[in-house]
Amino acid sequence: MALLRCCFEPPELPEFFDSFVQKCTDPSCCCGCCSALRPRYKRLVDNIFPVNPEDGLVKSNMEKLTFYSLSSPDKLDRIGEYLYQKATKDINRKRYKLAEIAMEAMDLLLQACHAQTTLNLFVESFLRMVQKLLEDNNPNLKIMATNSFVKFANINEDTPSYHRRYDFFISKFSSMCHSEGKDLRDSLRLAGIKGLQGVIRKTVSDDLVENIWAAQHMEKIVPSLLFNMQSGDLTPVEDATNVTPPALAEEVLRELVGRASFGHIRSVLKPLLTHLDRHELWVPNTFAIHTFRIVMISIQPQYSYTVVETLMQHLDNNFKSSPKTRTSLAVVLSKIIAIAAGESVGPSALDIINNLLTHLRTSVSTTTEITAEESQYQEALINALGEFANHHPDYQKIEIMLFIMNTVPDPSKKSKGDQMLQNILLKSLLKVGTQYSTVSFEKAFPASFLQPLLKMARAPHDPTRLIVMQIFQALLDRHQNDQVLSSVSVKQYPALSQEPPSRSDIIFTHKHGAHIMQALIDSMALSERVDALSASYNTAALLIVEMSSSETVQEFLLFILGIQEVANTVETLGAVHKCNLHAISIALLVLISRVSGINNLLDYAQKIVDARREEATYFLPPLLESKKVASKSLNLSLPHLAIDKLALGECLQNAGMDAQRLNTGAPYTLNQTDHPGHRHSWVESVSSHLTQRNSSADLTVYNGDVDSVSSSPGVCKKILAPEFNFDAMKRALAEPTEAAKREQRERQMQIVRTFREGEFDDLVRRTEPKHDLIQNRLNELFNSLAVERQISQSDSKVAQLQGSSEKPIYETNFPELFYY
Repeated sequence: MALLRCCFEPPELPEFFDSFVQKCTDPSCCCGCCSALRPRYKRLVDNIFPVNPEDGLVKSNMEKLTFYSLSSPDKLDRIGEYLYQKATKDINRKRYKLAEIAMEAMDLLLQACHAQTTLNLFVESFLRMVQKLLEDNNPNLKIMATNSFVKFANINEDTPSYHRRYDFFISKFSSMCHSEGKDLRDSLRLAGIKGLQGVIRKTVSDDLVENIWAAQHMEKIVPSLLFNMQSGDLTPVEDATNVTPPALAEEVLRELVGRASFGHIRSVLKPLLTHLDRHELWVPNTFAIHTFRIVMISIQPQYSYTVVETLMQHLDNNFKSSPKTRTSLAVVLSKIIAIAAGESVGPSALDIINNLLTHLRTSVSTTTEITAEESQYQEALINALGEFANHHPDYQKIEIMLFIMNTVPDPSKKSKGDQMLQNILLKSLLKVGTQYSTVSFEKAFPASFLQPLLKMARAPHDPTRLIVMQIFQALLDRHQNDQVLSSVSVKQYPALSQEPPSRSDIIFTHKHGAHIMQALIDSMALSERVDALSASYNTAALLIVEMSSSETVQEFLLFILGIQEVANTVETLGAVHKCNLHAISIALLVLISRVSGINNLLDYAQKIVDARREEATYFLPPLLESKKVASKSLNLSLPHLAIDKLALGECLQNAGMDAQRLNTGAPYTLNQTDHPGHRHSWVESVSSHLTQRNSSADLTVYNGDVDSVSSSPGVCKKILAPEFNFDAMKRALAEPTEAAKREQRERQMQIVRTFREGEFDDLVRRTEPKHDLIQNRLNELFNSLAVERQISQSDSKVAQLQGSSEKPIYETNFPELFYY
């Protein structure tokens, strides 16, 4: 029986009757028995191999084997094992053609029988066959094995395999991606990339199999893909039929990143950053930008913030690297951060801004002298911040600007490091401001943002004030007039674009315009540098163009007179500085005359310009530079060439406009932080009058708890207990008792009866006003009427009125309670 055991097994003896005329063709058969003593599946497998290996697979016999496999699925695992044994022997004997035939037969069986429940056992033999071919040095076998594995990876298995591992395939395919041989180099690399793609597809979709996102796997897959991507050009391949290793590697990287979940995306990014560091691919950063753009476009949108966060952490870890490396990292960040901006809202947006500002502060604090390379690094960070803010809605841009403004050091700190940090952060703020589209000044300049910005406008450092002026210009310029008004001039501006301000803009001017103009005057007086004065003029000119109207023109004229007043009264200013202030004041006067359309004012301004051209051209634009002009040759005592306040008032009156504010108000002065009462907005005065009670209101709905209860007759305001402990507060919060409610209703009815049935004189006596504001105004009004009447009437009529013992009606004191 030992001789027979090599050719057949006892359970398969019934197959003896199938055929007995063929001779045993198995070269390993040791008994020389007939084919009837061999299992049928082995005979079918043997028949697919031709006599001449060059002829390839015998198709007809392969169809018989396939039909047998489908009819007897329990034999599928034995067929696979037998094919593996034959292929192993052929490979060991260097009969590669027969091994290729065996692999092809395995592929056909796998495709035909993939729906069988016993496929798992066959797959084990299949993967062993693929592994055997990959282990051989023959490149054709490697390519064929890879293609077979890719076909297997595209099959969706109904029953997962818990014990299957792909460590060998990941390592082998990764090594094929780095093939350097001359023969079939690109083909081997393509095969390796396809194999990695097959492993990814087979493992990512099934949580029960081996975790492909483990660090030991990603550290092989990602660098292999990047190695092939950097070996070719960075332009996408349009011809899909002629795929190159760089194009295929890029496609697989996109697929890998696209399949990554939130918890796995860092597993891809870490080996990516490590590869860029080890191969020094940050400088130049073309490949790094290309790679991260692929990542940002392929990743699921809600996870894009993670890429930015990881890149920022990598920038933190490289703070000791060369400025060029850090600059390249920042440039890469600026290129991709815009993609993440659309998905970042609320705290995540401010978190990115805070990280960028932290890098800027670190850059300033760690360097004593700003080199050209360090400056490029800072500019790259600022550009990244601007790109990030540009893709946010306007309301978030305001929040970002406010957040940056709160991080700027106080202008009182005069150290060099603080000044450098102020400039860097204000440049960041300017970058965001240039991306903001101003619609309403009330929204663009909230009080919490405007106050510190005005404070920075008075900073002693000239570059700081210049940046602040640029911020104002970026936010004020709604009609692209910045370049038109960039130089001080008394000429016409034909390209000036203007439209009437809205009601909200006029209200904003009444509320905050005085503070802005006061800061501009203080800024003009701090430095005689031409660029600083030109920046202040540009800001003031934009303010006038955007907010000029009949309601604001008087305030702007007081502002212009204030500039002239500073030039005439401040002794600490140089002669050239004073001349430049006179030039700015006349240029602004000409500008406001033109934009407001007041011809009388324009004629007056033109007369002053003509007179100065004849006597003192240094009082006109362009601005003078102190180094080029001798101060002694400048005659500043020319009062007849100054702008006259009374003349301005007459111009407004002749144009049919109100000039009371201009005639009674005082011009702006230097360092005037608290404005006088007449400079308060009309909104505040109106709001104070809105507190007056309406005497015509229905008294039946009167509530005794309102503040005016103290003015009601016979009712006193309730005095709270002197101590405020827990019991007292608990009693105050407790619901009032029925007796208290009844007492309150009676008190209310008493007040109602008093006002309905009481005499008028009695009500006047009870509600005597505690302040005489309205009464004093009435007295002034009636006294003026009485004086006019005395002048117009005869002496006899005056005597008759004086002798009358009856009390005039206008001397009756009307309380506020009855005045509407």
